[in-house]
Amino acid sequence: MSRIVILTGAGISAESGIRTFRASDGLWEEHRIEDVATPEGFSRDPALVHEFYNARRAAARAAQPNAAHLALAKLEADPTHDVLIVTQNVDDLHERAGSQNVIHMHGSLFGALCHACGHRWPAPEVMSATDSCPACGRAATRPDIVWFGEMPYQMERIVAALEDADLFVSIGTSGNVYPAAGFVQGAAEAGVETLELNLEPSTGTRLFDTAHHGPATQIVPQWVRERLTRA
Repeated sequence: MSRIVILTGAGISAESGIRTFRASDGLWEEHRIEDVATPEGFSRDPALVHEFYNARRAAARAAQPNAAHLALAKLEADPTHDVLIVTQNVDDLHERAGSQNVIHMHGSLFGALCHACGHRWPAPEVMSATDSCPACGRAATRPDIVWFGEMPYQMERIVAALEDADLFVSIGTSGNVYPAAGFVQGAAEAGVETLELNLEPSTGTRLFDTAHHGPATQIVPQWVRERLTRA
């Protein structure tokens, strides 16, 4: 069985209509990153942050999985492949495409977190700064999203899977955001084959053994078809 760790970023969901994380002007959907994606921004204006993520949650619900998501689910379903998807995305398009073995290293739009007691629960469609935690009762509800300055989730499991993999594939990522940007180097040091599938060469494209560039909805299904044909 071939063990594959797949890292996905904003590029795989962009063709489903979900806007990519950061534009060239440093704004994210007309907001400064510092205002909506940091603990400090949440402390300054929790209502603004909740409004921002409520809109993103609605957009994610309206989006549909594309051919790239569906292809990865098909690969995971194949008995000759052991696939782990590690996604930087906070949407649920991998799961709705049929993937089951998914780690959301940056959290999920569909989770709520109490920053007072650490309790987690499914997020309602609309969240508010006045929402109380169902466990401790405090009005300390925030989106269960990993913001800048916070540690991504399940890093120990991710690193262990990378070291044990036969192949590491990076799909739709810029290669600018750590620690995910360092996965290719860690995989290479462990002797794991590496592949980049991206719209254009990423910052670290030279570190990959092989790279193919183009729209995710074209190159990901093509790669999966080739894998399954050889299996």
